[in-house]
Amino acid sequence: MKPVHLAFLLAPLLALFTGQSSAGTLIERLKNGRVEVPAGVRLIPDIAYGPAKDQRYDVFAPASAAGAPVIFMVHGGAWRAGDKAASQVVTNKVARWATRGYVVISTNYRMLPGADPVQQARDVASALAHAQGQAAAWGGERNSFILMGHSAGAHLVALLAAAPALAGPTQWLGTVALDSAAMDVEQLMRGPHYRLHDEAFGKDPAFWKAASPWAALAAAGKPMLAVCSTRREDACRQAQRFADKASALGTRMQVLPLDLSHKDINDTLGEDSAYTRTVEDFLRSILPR
Repeated sequence: MKPVHLAFLLAPLLALFTGQSSAGTLIERLKNGRVEVPAGVRLIPDIAYGPAKDQRYDVFAPASAAGAPVIFMVHGGAWRAGDKAASQVVTNKVARWATRGYVVISTNYRMLPGADPVQQARDVASALAHAQGQAAAWGGERNSFILMGHSAGAHLVALLAAAPALAGPTQWLGTVALDSAAMDVEQLMRGPHYRLHDEAFGKDPAFWKAASPWAALAAAGKPMLAVCSTRREDACRQAQRFADKASALGTRMQVLPLDLSHKDINDTLGEDSAYTRTVEDFLRSILPR
């Protein structure tokens, strides 16, 4: 059997975990390995921030960047799949922002069953700290990082935003959480939920609390934007409940409900749309003048 035929057979299964619905697009990813890099943008791939093979990130930097703000992207995939170089994670974001003066970084992290979500959040924090230390080499500004994550990645960046002690002394300007329905892990696990949540959070209520952005939220933090799909039963309700608590503590937080699928909230961000422009307004609002 030729490799492309095998890829075609695997595509529907992999699409369940990566969010790519097009078998053709996924086959191209399997064959080509990486997304196309826009003209005027340089790719520095697979920078190690730890000893594990998944502790790597990619940097997409404008060729002439100097003191540039940095978007630090964390992929989703049910805490056990996904990849920093997947097209839906980086293509539109790099095409939009790396061509407009931002450095875009996309990171991997250890996944289930080797690392639980709290360990994964610590991996993201380690990657962030490492990237800040290297930022000047790519024309980035270490004090102008913005965290962004989708799905499981949105849960991880929300957990870091709510529990900055997990990140140690590392600082960032704000957080964009793209459609997490795991803001309150304790409430999630006590109600109807998917098996993937059992695999991620287990049966121990103490761990539910440790992995819950809602439970960790206890003080004012950096500004945050939570994008949520109105097509999902619980995503916007959880986002708004988290925002209400954050706002009461003094955090500037915005919820952006969208009539888009969970996949499209990630994939289409960066296209020329009202959605992208709203996210850009948030980014500009937190950057140093």
